[in-house]
Amino acid sequence: MSTVKHFIKEALKRTDIDEFFMRKLENAGYGGATITKTPLGTHIVIYATRPGLVIGRGGRIIKELVKELEERFGISNPQIAVAEVEVPELNPYIMASRIASALRRGIHYRRAGFWALNRIMEAGALGAEIVISGKLRSQRAKYEKFKAGYIPKCGEPAVKYLRKAVVHVQLKPGVYGVKVLIMPPDAQFPDRVTLKEAPPEIEAEAESEEAVEEVQAESAPEASSGEETAEEAEEGAE
Repeated sequence: MSTVKHFIKEALKRTDIDEFFMRKLENAGYGGATITKTPLGTHIVIYATRPGLVIGRGGRIIKELVKELEERFGISNPQIAVAEVEVPELNPYIMASRIASALRRGIHYRRAGFWALNRIMEAGALGAEIVISGKLRSQRAKYEKFKAGYIPKCGEPAVKYLRKAVVHVQLKPGVYGVKVLIMPPDAQFPDRVTLKEAPPEIEAEAESEEAVEEVQAESAPEASSGEETAEEAEEGAE
């Protein structure tokens, strides 16, 4: 197998595993997973808002996940760990799932989109973009975009910091797609200018220099007025 085919196969496998977790752990607030291969096996970290539903009573659900990963996807010795999502509003998987759940309950797509966008921005995100596509207003498929803040589409910040997720939901008109992009608050941009505060010593020196300049500026008019009065007195004496 060539190198290109190998990477394509691994990427497809990761996508299938992600979709499998999304269907299996929907009630647990699935927020994505990271898969790392180690010499001892495959280390998988599952992020969820309710880790207890991922673990199960006595670890029953995790054992089922390990068994299915071995039999269905051919993963050797999977080691699953569960991490809790601290801020769900900054996780694109969770927000896309919430929008899909709102659409499934019959809520209008614009209301669901603006609600999710406001929640993401209130959580401190630098930018967010939500795209809902499908048969929104007619039999022809269209898409509606909700955007706020700053969302780079290319370059290092987009590759390194941008978080994205896609969720599909089956409705009566057809399949709807929900795509969520979030720029977290800890992202660093190369064009951002940061101002550093001066040390206390430099600030004290600057304040003393300003005070001296103010005193000199106040005393200068007084001296000039005194000279004028002396000259006027001499002229009067003459």
